[in-house]
Amino acid sequence: MLNQKGNTVKIMKNIIILLVISLMPQLNAQSIEPETDKIHDELRALKSIMEKALNEKDIETIIKHVDDNVTFTTMNGDFVRGKEKVRAYFEKMMKGDERIVESVESHFEADDLSVLHGEDLAISTGNANDSYKLKNGDDFKVQARWSSTMVRQDGQWKVANFHYSTNMFDNPILEAQRTVLIGLGIGGAVILGLIGFFIGRRKKQE
Repeated sequence: MLNQKGNTVKIMKNIIILLVISLMPQLNAQSIEPETDKIHDELRALKSIMEKALNEKDIETIIKHVDDNVTFTTMNGDFVRGKEKVRAYFEKMMKGDERIVESVESHFEADDLSVLHGEDLAISTGNANDSYKLKNGDDFKVQARWSSTMVRQDGQWKVANFHYSTNMFDNPILEAQRTVLIGLGIGGAVILGLIGFFIGRRKKQE
């Protein structure tokens, strides 16, 4: 009886150990998921802040949320590094009498959740629907692609790299150039036709 009771106790202990071992991954996952969700919420908040700042031409808020050594590749192919260079670029494009952009409305959409590398580095990609109004009165819409690397410093997420690009073979600037060229081609053909008509008429009169 004692041996049987001892075996029963041993079996129960083994069962409890197995249950604890089997539950450990689930317990770990439950502890990790809230932290991961929190990180993604923080990154969404950063995206919203930067989008709002860009649309309102709030350069100081943009600068506040980028890394000291941020790198930025712009849609027109410019490249700047560091906070002050980023500030100078936006001031050149959007501020002062010599500005190029009068207003911009941009909406950033992520492809998916950011890819996390540990708890302090994230990479995100997506597309943007942009509307630009230039100082010269031109306005156009652009479908763009972007990628961004964010780092967390002292509990705050900041943009360390941002790359912005559009389709070089299909965009509103090229379309405007095509329209101008077509207009010039038609105008040139009409002028040449008129010249030919008058030259032919003059020869007949002679």
